Amino acid sequence: MNDWQRKSPLDWEAYLNKLVKVVAVEKHEYEGWVLTVDPVSATIVLATFPENEKGSISFIMGHAVQEVEILQEGDSDMKQRLARILAPEESQAYSPEELEKRKNALKAWLETNHIPVGEQGELGRTLSVAGVLTIEPPYGPEQCSSTNEIILSRVQGLLQGYLDQQR
Repeated sequence: MNDWQRKSPLDWEAYLNKLVKVVAVEKHEYEGWVLTVDPVSATIVLATFPENEKGSISFIMGHAVQEVEILQEGDSDMKQRLARILAPEESQAYSPEELEKRKNALKAWLETNHIPVGEQGELGRTLSVAGVLTIEPPYGPEQCSSTNEIILSRVQGLLQGYLDQQR
């Protein structure tokens, strides 16, 4: 077991969102932004952003790591860029105001189309459709939940059509 593998997850956390140079076995060198470190294998996940490209991810297996040197601290823009790598495109973060606006617009649209809808939960963040289906923030087809598969499928289809109209 090498020094890198002996570190704890708290030690590895100090490397997150930082530009590092990793020296691995056989003098292979890798440079990139630390996205995460696997706590079981000590594998380092590096993200690089070549010019005019979306970015790429590299994995350096924990047993091969010989040395890790921090080259640069990540600023808030880089932290957001790294966070977006693994997040699905649609799961962007919404502010509470945006979520409220999305909820109200969807509720109004459902009511306009004579679909019974109400709010439930402590904060009224969940929409309840006809008492048999719920829609959680950020109010997309993936956030629909129902035990009735037919209703679930139909409302998801309606919701997808509604969202496509909004774009």
